[in-house]
Amino acid sequence: MKIIMKNGSVEEHSFEEEIGRDSLRHTASHILAQAVKRLYPETKLAIGPSIKDGFYYDFDREKPFTEEELEAIEKEMKKIVKENLKLERYTLPRDEALAFMKNLDEPYKTELIEDLPEDAEISFFRQGDFVDLCAGPHVAYTSVVKAFKLTSVAGAYWRGSEKNKMLTRIYGTAFQNKTELSEYLERIEEAKKRDHRKLGKELGLFMISEEGPGFPFFLPNGMILKNILIDYWRKLHTAAGYQEISSPIILNRHLWETSGHWDHYKENMYTTVIDDTDFAIKPMNCPGGMLVYKSEPHSYRDLPLRMGELGLVHRHEKSGELHGLMRVRCFTQDDAHIFMTPEQITDEIKGVVSLIDEVYSLFGFKYHVELSTKPENSIGSEEDWELATNALKTALDELDLDYVINEGDGAFYGPKIDFHLEDSIGRTWQCGTIQLDFQLPLRFNAEYTGTDGQKHRPIMIHRVVFGSIERFIGILIEHYAGKFPVWLAPVQVKLIPITDRNSDYIDKLSAELRSRGIRVSEDKRQEKVGYKIREAQMAKIPYMIIVGDQEQENGTVSVRRRDESKNEVMSVEAFVNMIVNETETKGK
Repeated sequence: MKIIMKNGSVEEHSFEEEIGRDSLRHTASHILAQAVKRLYPETKLAIGPSIKDGFYYDFDREKPFTEEELEAIEKEMKKIVKENLKLERYTLPRDEALAFMKNLDEPYKTELIEDLPEDAEISFFRQGDFVDLCAGPHVAYTSVVKAFKLTSVAGAYWRGSEKNKMLTRIYGTAFQNKTELSEYLERIEEAKKRDHRKLGKELGLFMISEEGPGFPFFLPNGMILKNILIDYWRKLHTAAGYQEISSPIILNRHLWETSGHWDHYKENMYTTVIDDTDFAIKPMNCPGGMLVYKSEPHSYRDLPLRMGELGLVHRHEKSGELHGLMRVRCFTQDDAHIFMTPEQITDEIKGVVSLIDEVYSLFGFKYHVELSTKPENSIGSEEDWELATNALKTALDELDLDYVINEGDGAFYGPKIDFHLEDSIGRTWQCGTIQLDFQLPLRFNAEYTGTDGQKHRPIMIHRVVFGSIERFIGILIEHYAGKFPVWLAPVQVKLIPITDRNSDYIDKLSAELRSRGIRVSEDKRQEKVGYKIREAQMAKIPYMIIVGDQEQENGTVSVRRRDESKNEVMSVEAFVNMIVNETETKGK
């Protein structure tokens, strides 16, 4: 399809290319704005970009759009598409552009023009009777936008600032054909069913209270799940030669100035004053890890030194960006910091990649890798950055891992490798990361004695596997749709007696299963067995044991799996061994 580029040239691009997708969806946002102006001409226009998987447009209107109005807008958009309007790019001098937008009574567009540099080229796109201030790019005709859907309405502050007016944002999505659109909408519906906030409440995993927005509470079942993940993390890291440490949650300003966070990250930190001294609640564990390293002298024989920490960190997130466990203000970061010599960099990075691969494979995640390079607000010399970036590239190349370069998205102190995992319905999540840091050991004057007897600066790796345990739990809830594998399930077995006569046998079974480490609960309510089974299935419990007189007499159990409708009679020992084996092998 033909794309009108930002410089006015016309190029051929496909929807499979990012620029093709963005151009089609950007044009869809203009069609949305044109439809709104046709139906509700008093509405003022703000901005309407393409975004991942879709587009939106912000409008200033006295009352929010209703579902019925969205249907009318979508119908009008289809008319505009059928009209096959040609998109035309043109520019205006600054004064003429301002006069034009003021004449149209579009205050937000006027403000955007006023904020542009004096020498900026001011471009517009026309489609029929509709003109919008826009840099582009766009497709050449409205008829190209054949498959689209308006999906939701939300509030959004003008320019993202809470000090500005709240606007109405209409979201939509667009694809090159109806088949792809239909598949996407089906995925969205499936994602709604898997929403971790909904399932988290239904399964008794976690809650968010209005007394603590962004600060999750873990409920009994959620704590079981969290502790299983932590136990797994500890065993994995012990086997990989890591030592576990714990650093304080609050440390003084001097530490954060030394680390660089006070100058580069302060807007995301919670601060307080203790004994007339500024302190900050840690947003990251690494400065505390540096203090632990410096607490005693080190030789090259001590390196590599691998220190792991399950540290509770706090970061200030805007209220509008909070989202269940996915975006919170406090979370447990499964950090590790590796101190090493330059010669050890490649092997240590390979070791971390191998560990991350083992974890993601266990949960059934595919993943892709990105290498993020030096950002604008970086610290350190060009030489250090080049050395660090090349070291990461070398490790990835030697591992024969495919990766893409993400220019300018590194941490302020060093480049990083990010792992983006793919869940069971094709969504991607950024979790694991490996960051190579020459700067923090320099800023903290960390040293080790080399083979030459002289002092040398260690190199540091920052890395996480889960990323945030809270967020990883949210991802797992949606990945499994709440149907956790046996080793992860908070309740592995539900015991259901048919009559009160079977209660003693249920108690005996419960005690035996618990003695073997199996997580079990009983349902002795005066309800029909079918009702109890359905409730256990709704609670996503992997196994139900139904016990009646026959099972009690024979010393057996009648087992039903959560996704099956038939029961299987087994000896108690056979059932126990099956559950224990599934737990110990993690279903492998």
